[in-house]
Amino acid sequence: MEARHLRYALALAEHEHFGRAAQALGIAQPPLSKQIADLEREVGARLFDRTRQGVFPTAAGEAFLVRARRALEEMSAATVDAGRAARGETGRLRLGFVASALLDLLPVVLGRFGRERPGVRLELHEMATSGSTAALVAGELDVAITLGPPRGAGAERLLSVPIGHDHLVAVVGAAHPYAGRPSVGVGQLRNQRLIVSAANDEPAVAAVLRALLGEDSPALTAATAARDVHTIVGLAASGVGVGLGPSRMLSVPRPGTWFCEVTPRVPLPDLVLSFAAWDRSPVLAAFLDVIRRNCSVVDAALDHRPRVMLNP
Repeated sequence: MEARHLRYALALAEHEHFGRAAQALGIAQPPLSKQIADLEREVGARLFDRTRQGVFPTAAGEAFLVRARRALEEMSAATVDAGRAARGETGRLRLGFVASALLDLLPVVLGRFGRERPGVRLELHEMATSGSTAALVAGELDVAITLGPPRGAGAERLLSVPIGHDHLVAVVGAAHPYAGRPSVGVGQLRNQRLIVSAANDEPAVAAVLRALLGEDSPALTAATAARDVHTIVGLAASGVGVGLGPSRMLSVPRPGTWFCEVTPRVPLPDLVLSFAAWDRSPVLAAFLDVIRRNCSVVDAALDHRPRVMLNP
């Protein structure tokens, strides 16, 4: 039984005449009569009564037509749904991101993606770089935004592109001696109580700070570990010490705090977008397109994705 058999039966029920039904379908009458007869043999019941007044569904025909109509509607809906999925208009995108990505790039990207792809279900997870890397490698995320490229087992199977550059700044409470200063030197930080990202969460940032202040720096050993940039700023505002974080923190000033440039300027790990190199999901492609249009740093990096499907 094929979809055309269902269409033929519905047309015959509507027009109640083989000739008119055939004309509406754009076929000759004999083939229509033969197809209906073949359908009745397959079903094992007479679906239509042929009378001088016209052709009318039998009780079996009425029951068949109800299901036939639903089947054709479902087939039509399936075609529409398949097309939407192929265009990345439906589906799911699982995104893990570091909190600092919310300070500039991510709100614009998520807002635009949501407007352009309202049928896509976004699953958003704020995660440290170490956690999102592990989740991405394990297939629990589709995309991750991290500080520095993913490292560790499986990271070589990911494709990563930088989407933002940053440098180190210091933040202090209003009562701190550094408040009001435009900058603070690296040497001065070695004698301060510091607030920094947890080394296990953000290993690339921790490596920069160790290179800056010394591998066995007492300031780092005694530093307060913070989960994200918002905690760094909040603890600095509370007078806990000198917070060290990315310059994008300047976009969310908080009353009772003061930001100082660190001199000489210290580059921090890039904000990096990563995903599985073999992933050809239309939803992922749509998200990457929004990233490209809203992030000048990406340039043509996404054009170099592998063309051949790889086995995960």
